[in-house]
Amino acid sequence: MVLARRYLSGHFTIKYLIGALAVLVIADGLVSHFLINHGLAQEGNPLLVVLVGKWTFLVIKVVGAVVCSVILWDIYKSWPKLALISTSCFVSVYAVIVSWNVGIFFM
Repeated sequence: MVLARRYLSGHFTIKYLIGALAVLVIADGLVSHFLINHGLAQEGNPLLVVLVGKWTFLVIKVVGAVVCSVILWDIYKSWPKLALISTSCFVSVYAVIVSWNVGIFFM
């Protein structure tokens, strides 16, 4: 009973974390796209500088979010603790990134 409750709790937690991560990655793409198109910021990732400001950039962000979500869910099936910890870290990092980007609006 305790094991089933713990598993279900983690099961729902990982779903929320993966969902939050996908939303944050897409939000990062949208905010970055807006800031760069309006000359308020520059892209910090040298691999994305060529694509930023184009709609291709947003497509890559959405596809990347979906691919990462699928990979993290697959990892969760084999190593639930690893998936929960790593997804929590990714959500934290992206929350800081999105907060930083949104903070540029108020500067």
